[in-house]
Amino acid sequence: MKIKFLGAAGTVTGSSYVLTSSSGQSILIDLGMFQGPPEINNLNYEPFDYDPSLLSAAILTHAHLDHCGRLPIIMPRGFRASIWMTPATRDLTELSLFDSAKIARDDGKQALYDSATVTQTIVNFRPVDYHLPTQIGDFTVTFRDAGHILGSASLEITEKNPNSEIKKIVFSGDLGNTPEPLEAATEAVDSADAVVMESTYGDRLHPIGNPIDVIQNEINTIEKTGGTLLIPSFSLDRSQELMHIIMHLKKEGRVALQTPVFLDSPMAQKATTIYVNYPKLFNPHIQEDLKLGDIFDFPGLSLATPSPIGPKVIIAGSGMMTGGRIVGHAAHYLPMISTRLLIVGYQGEGTLGRELLEGKREVFIEGKSIKVQGTITDIQTMSSHADQKQLMTWLKHIKNVKKVFLTHGEDGPRTVLSQKISEELGIKDITLPVLNQEIEI
Repeated sequence: MKIKFLGAAGTVTGSSYVLTSSSGQSILIDLGMFQGPPEINNLNYEPFDYDPSLLSAAILTHAHLDHCGRLPIIMPRGFRASIWMTPATRDLTELSLFDSAKIARDDGKQALYDSATVTQTIVNFRPVDYHLPTQIGDFTVTFRDAGHILGSASLEITEKNPNSEIKKIVFSGDLGNTPEPLEAATEAVDSADAVVMESTYGDRLHPIGNPIDVIQNEINTIEKTGGTLLIPSFSLDRSQELMHIIMHLKKEGRVALQTPVFLDSPMAQKATTIYVNYPKLFNPHIQEDLKLGDIFDFPGLSLATPSPIGPKVIIAGSGMMTGGRIVGHAAHYLPMISTRLLIVGYQGEGTLGRELLEGKREVFIEGKSIKVQGTITDIQTMSSHADQKQLMTWLKHIKNVKKVFLTHGEDGPRTVLSQKISEELGIKDITLPVLNQEIEI
């Protein structure tokens, strides 16, 4: 077998791999969008370093844009095969791709594809349930619940070639920060010869703390000051987590029922509708909540434009503040001393979110200088990615691993994780691939 690394090689975005069997048949695994500073974002417009017409299939691990966002670009290049994913990923990916095409059109940016190409792409979608071995090209593929977002999967891929030393390879996808607020726990994989593994937080542990208490404190503070709490949030999963937490805070009387909460994200609204269609994918806590009613609704929730007066919470995309409606809110509210910005997810290098997280008191938004007078708070415990300990626990469970490839991480974290794997698990054949590198495994 051979594997070609077409993204997320030294970065946390752009995930994409081509896996080629010993007979020469290839499948694509993810084709994500590069997101971040211009030098990273510009990779989206570089020629795709593989002929899509040669692919016998494609597989998606989940619906975040950094894993699915470039998928339509292969259609005009001759791709005609099936694209496999879990049913929930199918629904969320359709939403993500149409939204991506709309944003590019509305913002006047150079578009990677249009809505017509998205329509052409989703015709090829093929849903497959967890745990059901499926023949895809020369490989048998089994989807395992990665516990990251609704429908997310790790992939067990087996090639039946008696002469190959490497018969089974596992792609972690994005592994969840179990226990997650909504999703079931990340599933363990029993055995593999080779592992392609994410390393987003390969150099650190998530701090111990209760994000619910932090969110309560932030809302209580703006209730007293009459200020605005801004929460940049990914439309898939993080927005639903926040709404569920606020639902409980209001139900338990820990924040005022009348405090308005504005979900200023049409995509998050649509994603929430999809979430409630898959109740069996939630963890036991959410299963119990479902018996009591809508887990994402509460008094004060509004989808309208927020009032300029009085305390309010605004949840809006994008999660790393690289675009979306949160940017306009940030430009308007950050110069006010009564504003609070709560960061609830990973912030990539070069993003506005990372600049604010690192304490910059002057930022540029859409070319205009913005003085930051508000308070910035970070909840690292809400990350939907596994930390170093969780990554090691997941890998340690897999027996007979001979090779490890560390991707979906900046070079610092994946270097640290590589050393830890070598020292604690005794695996010496560890590769940190670079973009467009092809390796025989």
